[in-house]
Amino acid sequence: MIKTGNPVISIYTEMTPNPETMKFVANKLLYPGKSIDFQDDASASPSPLATELFSFPFIKSVFIASNFVTLTKTNETEDWQDVIPSIKQFLKEYLEEGKPVVNEEDVANMKSESSNEVSADDEDVVKRIKELLENYVKPAVEMDGGAIQFRSYEDGKVNLMLQGSCSGCPSSMITLKAGIEGMMKRMIPEVKEVVAEAE
Repeated sequence: MIKTGNPVISIYTEMTPNPETMKFVANKLLYPGKSIDFQDDASASPSPLATELFSFPFIKSVFIASNFVTLTKTNETEDWQDVIPSIKQFLKEYLEEGKPVVNEEDVANMKSESSNEVSADDEDVVKRIKELLENYVKPAVEMDGGAIQFRSYEDGKVNLMLQGSCSGCPSSMITLKAGIEGMMKRMIPEVKEVVAEAE
């Protein structure tokens, strides 16, 4: 049997610790090995998918990662259960048509000062912080539909940026302080404090 066209896409949802966010997981890689966060439709131009998702009136922010999209809704809007079917249908059709998810050229033009990738001019302690984020923190927070990006390190203080479901989530500050800060202090003695940088 000869198969033609694009594969059938299935989408399922996962709750996140943040009641305002929902994770939509696809059986297809959307943005392999990377993630990108759009806090509003004005910033979404590098992603045709995010731009279209913002046309839903209740969508407040869009976070795209390897094989999922985390959507944050505005507080006053309807229950997730009422809107999940239409979002799943939209994502399924969008991906089955093979439309672009993220335009890399446009992303490159965005200001991108936050990255967990180790660069040659990073000092030793920053390299260790980024490796710890990449190897230990990233897999855990991605399961919850979010991401944590390194912003800066100075005098024992690590600045991180919370994205996706982590952004604005009540439990993310506990995770940040109890989980990430505790682990960093144990594994990287130079680290004295871990803080979240506001968007």
